[in-house]
Amino acid sequence: MLIQHRHEDSKGVFFISGEAEEILAEITYSIQVDGNILIEHTEVDDELRGQNIGLQLVQAVVDYARSQKLKLIPLCSFAKSVIDKKPEFRDVLQES
Repeated sequence: MLIQHRHEDSKGVFFISGEAEEILAEITYSIQVDGNILIEHTEVDDELRGQNIGLQLVQAVVDYARSQKLKLIPLCSFAKSVIDKKPEFRDVLQES
């Protein structure tokens, strides 16, 4: 599955689209004034469940944050639970 990325202004999305270009999975974010990435929402279509697609989307945001030298604030409960379970992702987590 190819994870694509779209970013405009302060909003962005990592997503997987189907054959008809419909979005099958996505993780949305916004970049805050202080430079932090706010993960807002993660959604995976039923047909992709059980394939670790959600984890791959979180990994894409983590990689993006690292490449841009930004920190993450996961408002999305799914993304937060993934980051909490993966110590290797915590380097990009914004400390409270």
